[in-house]
Amino acid sequence: MDPIDLRSDTVTQPTAQMRRAMADAEVGDDVWGEDPTVNRLEARAAELLGKEAGLFVMSGTMGNLVSLMAHLPRGHEAIAGRQQHVVLDEAAGHAVVVGASIRALDDRADGTLDLAAIEAAFRDPTDFHEPITGLVMLENAHAHSMGQALPVAYVERVAAIAHARGVPLHVDGARIFNAAVTLGVAPASLAAPADSVTFCLSKGLSCPAGSVVVGAQPFIDRARRARKLLGGGMRQAGILAAAGLVALGDGTGGMVERLAEDHANARRLAEGLAGIRGIVSPGDIAQPEPGPLDPSRVATNFVLFKVERERMAFLEAMLGRGVRMDWYPHGQVRAATHYGISVADVDTTIRAVAAELAA
Repeated sequence: MDPIDLRSDTVTQPTAQMRRAMADAEVGDDVWGEDPTVNRLEARAAELLGKEAGLFVMSGTMGNLVSLMAHLPRGHEAIAGRQQHVVLDEAAGHAVVVGASIRALDDRADGTLDLAAIEAAFRDPTDFHEPITGLVMLENAHAHSMGQALPVAYVERVAAIAHARGVPLHVDGARIFNAAVTLGVAPASLAAPADSVTFCLSKGLSCPAGSVVVGAQPFIDRARRARKLLGGGMRQAGILAAAGLVALGDGTGGMVERLAEDHANARRLAEGLAGIRGIVSPGDIAQPEPGPLDPSRVATNFVLFKVERERMAFLEAMLGRGVRMDWYPHGQVRAATHYGISVADVDTTIRAVAAELAA
């Protein structure tokens, strides 16, 4: 039997409906704007997030990168959390490609940045020694805080700070639909304060590839030029976009509502792990000192924890027991629930961890 794969929600397989839609997709040359399926996906994404236009890109990293390129002139600076994906996990594209620096602030236990710290991080534009602040960035859901969702009111307050200083707010919303589902709000409400948002189709939404950037039309026009510069212009991309249209379908016909199942499975997993000797707190930005795992901190589909033994040896042993997990920063182990992971898989995982740590 194949292992239960909890390494990430990027390991999801496309649904049968997605595969049929991809096989039957109407396509054209997207660089010329002639792929009708891509055009429909971009329009659907913009509609769901309450924005004027959208742009289909190959990955979340590309989505963030073209957004930075569209917002920031060379030599400018963005304000972001030091634990955000764009800071830690995107190969310094902000510096290498955009030519921008990042003023990195401490992320808090709930995934937010301190509002006063954001205010204080703005540079003095009259001082030629300093870069010019040109953007504020948030990540929602915030991965390194165990997938915490940033509420609408907080995003609104950050946007107000940014806009008062004349700069836009970009939200890395790789898992923004997870955030919206756990908060019980419409995705458009969560995206409304931001000037631009990216989200991934290839994570919890189960598509084989792709992300979408949304915002006002002039911003999307600049992002489209940036995508071309990066070599991201695609041709008959409707074959991939068709899966995205299925994912963004309404109700049970799409993949958004069912994210609640992943969240419930993650909480079930955390509750089971919390009772196992040898499992301790994740050691993340919220709880750096060893202590019991707190299942109440599981807000979306991430479970982060530590084991009281050598981590890589534990991961290898778990694979031998039929369960894949992943290493994660701060000395953690990550287990991410997703489409294809059942309640039975969760219970099997709990038993396997208990058996391994008792061995």
